[in-house]
Amino acid sequence: MTDVHPLTSPAPAATAPAATALPPAPIVDPVLLPELGEVPAADLQDRLAGWLSDFTSLQEHLELLARADGLGGTLDALLDSGAALLGARRGLVVTLPPGPDRQPARPVGLGLDRAMLGALETVPVEHGPFAGLLGRPGPEGRLLIADLAADPAVGPRFREVAEQLGLGACYALPLTTGPGGPLGAAAWFYDEPGSPDERREHLVRRYCEFAAPLLARQLEADRAVRAAEALRRSLLPDHLPARAGLKAAVRCVPAALERAAGSDWYDVVALPDDTVGLTVGSVLGGGPGAGPGAGVGAAAAMGRVRAALRAYAVLEGEDPVSVLGDLELLLKTTEPTRSATAVYACVDPAERRIALAGAANCPPVLLTRYGANFVETSLSAPLGMLSCWEAPGVELTAERGDVLVLYTEGLARRFAANLHAGQSALRRAAADAPRDVRLDPDRLCAHLLERAGGGEPGADDLVLLAVRFE
Repeated sequence: MTDVHPLTSPAPAATAPAATALPPAPIVDPVLLPELGEVPAADLQDRLAGWLSDFTSLQEHLELLARADGLGGTLDALLDSGAALLGARRGLVVTLPPGPDRQPARPVGLGLDRAMLGALETVPVEHGPFAGLLGRPGPEGRLLIADLAADPAVGPRFREVAEQLGLGACYALPLTTGPGGPLGAAAWFYDEPGSPDERREHLVRRYCEFAAPLLARQLEADRAVRAAEALRRSLLPDHLPARAGLKAAVRCVPAALERAAGSDWYDVVALPDDTVGLTVGSVLGGGPGAGPGAGVGAAAAMGRVRAALRAYAVLEGEDPVSVLGDLELLLKTTEPTRSATAVYACVDPAERRIALAGAANCPPVLLTRYGANFVETSLSAPLGMLSCWEAPGVELTAERGDVLVLYTEGLARRFAANLHAGQSALRRAAADAPRDVRLDPDRLCAHLLERAGGGEPGADDLVLLAVRFE
């Protein structure tokens, strides 16, 4: 079989132009250094220039990897740079979770759309592009299939998918940091049969050796944030209690995994005297030791604060100032490195009376037949911030059909970068909601999220709680 060296494939657009040009040069190999005395001066100069070019290219690609944002950005950068160094056009990477049952996570692709990725996922692991690389890699520590259509070692399903996708050759490497086994593996595909030359293969191997520790840290951070999000979700209500005269709906959107740092909460508490306690808020801070596990600490703190607030609501729920005052004392006693913003409202569905108080939380919005207005709570510091929290309560009476909207800062900031402007834009969006949307709190929540840019994870947690008086 004749090897073809497809070195002219265009590099991915995301790769810096300076990092894609690889002029002909030998491999940088320290073993060859003693032999340089036997090399003619002109050839020696060419070799040194080639080694400098390779070193510069490798450095540029590693800088791109170091600047990647989160696990997804790291995987994308690894595929882009590997493709540029190998002269390939498409690629695939999978990661392995820790534990005995190490099933590969969903693959991430370069130059492969969702349908192509789905087709590659149908290839059995033991016969696919990562064959032998996700357990204990063999002595070569790589997989090279120079001709996917003719190599007898290629399984029938992999050959069929390769023909369908126009894949001619495959080069794959494990991503490993030591004796614990690989973190995953990366594969790059050529459109025509062939293989990388020795120099390119050396460069991509060195690149993956340097990339693996960075990937390990990103995987650890990603697992910690996912654990924090799972804990946070388990600590929030799984349903809203029903109460005659009230209809409630909620939306809770966590921050993007790589940005998660705090924990917003919501709660609807059915109180013994047929009133209802409504609350939203956010736990802030955490003190020293912040890192990948900081989100778990914030989620746990949110669970403790929310549980305490429920207890105070049952004991003295008709007095929102007392409820938040008790919560302030708890924070100072048990969470000295944290503070919290919160709003708590006690609602009487039969009389449609609302009593509420807030601690540095965004002002609620009351949506009526005449429009939407803020329920102006007094300006105050977050709970746990000053030596003593004080703020007066607010009382008002709603009409049938009115909707009370409580929300956290994350929602307002989606409407505008400035918090005050975002609150004003949210109020206008509520006022502009069609009449049929106002009749259904769930549709109103969806309407406000859509106006804020959608329900995808963003830079901050957000909570939105809407309650309509029937």
